[in-house]
Amino acid sequence: MSNPLVGIVMGSDSDWPLVQKAAETLKSFGVSAEARGLKVIIAAAGGAAHLGGVLAAHTVLPVIGIPVAGGALNGLDALYATLQMPAGIPVATVTLGSAGPVNAALLAVQILGTADAGLRAKFRAYKEELKAKVAEGDAKVNAGL
Repeated sequence: MSNPLVGIVMGSDSDWPLVQKAAETLKSFGVSAEARGLKVIIAAAGGAAHLGGVLAAHTVLPVIGIPVAGGALNGLDALYATLQMPAGIPVATVTLGSAGPVNAALLAVQILGTADAGLRAKFRAYKEELKAKVAEGDAKVNAGL
């Protein structure tokens, strides 16, 4: 993609193994996260959990915060620091753990999809795949009853 749309910022390189899932999810939708021309920023941080708020304070772009588990409170401090922003500094916050980066990427795709019908169609197809997986799981459970 010649115009990357989503930027990923991390508190430290140790966050990459978790955050890589966001990059992979964005790539699966054809949304790059490697350069400028951005429309959404994803900020992942544990010990530097204020990162999302700092970025949000200095941009008009939507910021999605991923609190990274670790430290004495196993990420609870990162969760609170990421979601407790003052009025005027919004940071959309996703869950701790491995679902967080994936959900951050999916939220970025949804935001971009409001202005990109092709991306919105890809996301709609993704949701249909999820729906089919749930139906398949339900059938397996019901077959075992």
